[in-house]
Amino acid sequence: MYLILLATLPFLGGAWLAALPRASRNVQAGIAIGHVVAALGVLLFIAPPVLGGVAAQLHLPWVPTLGLALSLRLDALGLLFAGLILGIGLLIVCYARFYLPKGEPMGRFLSLLLLFQGAMLGISLSGNILLLLVFWELTSLSSFLLIGFRSDTVEGRQGARMALAITGGGGLALIGGLLLLGHIAGSYELADVLTRGDLVRASPLYPVALVLILLGCFTKSAQFPFHFWLPHAMAAPTPVSAYLHSATMVKA
Repeated sequence: MYLILLATLPFLGGAWLAALPRASRNVQAGIAIGHVVAALGVLLFIAPPVLGGVAAQLHLPWVPTLGLALSLRLDALGLLFAGLILGIGLLIVCYARFYLPKGEPMGRFLSLLLLFQGAMLGISLSGNILLLLVFWELTSLSSFLLIGFRSDTVEGRQGARMALAITGGGGLALIGGLLLLGHIAGSYELADVLTRGDLVRASPLYPVALVLILLGCFTKSAQFPFHFWLPHAMAAPTPVSAYLHSATMVKA
């Protein structure tokens, strides 16, 4: 139950902010900060057993015929990344409160930041590779909206379109690669896939799956030869670049 709460708190904060566009800037920042702090509190509460070697897990069937389940898993690596996402996110939200000028919509900006934060947190907590794909694509959508936040500028629109085209195309490759990986392993549960490395490597489909997965990773993290979209994405407000491209997305 705590994993569900941890995964949904950023989305709840973003929805609340979207519903209160006329609230004062301090109230909007307080809502965002409160939800991030609450998520950090939940993470710290469930951290001791995880650090002791006992992973927190939740498995709820979603679309069993497709192998898709609401499968969440927090191990030590997931704990590290969740801590980075929430800890750095808290600093970014505080910074954004004083960065944006008064003429720009603070609530919309913070709600998009929390949407991205929730997507990144979902990647860290996913125990099912199909669920991971859902959150992965949500990072592409939310980063598109954040990079194009200043849509009245040519640079903002161009940077957002380019980022979506490159990372979205890589995301399609990743979908194909992970579907092949699950097919080879006989399961879409990440814990099962990770124990079947010999089976995966012995498959004739392994090279194809590997190339497709690497394409998804290289495009998202702006590695050569897909690096050219990143300078254009820097047209986004500074908190966006600091959070997306320096702190979290590349590490995913």
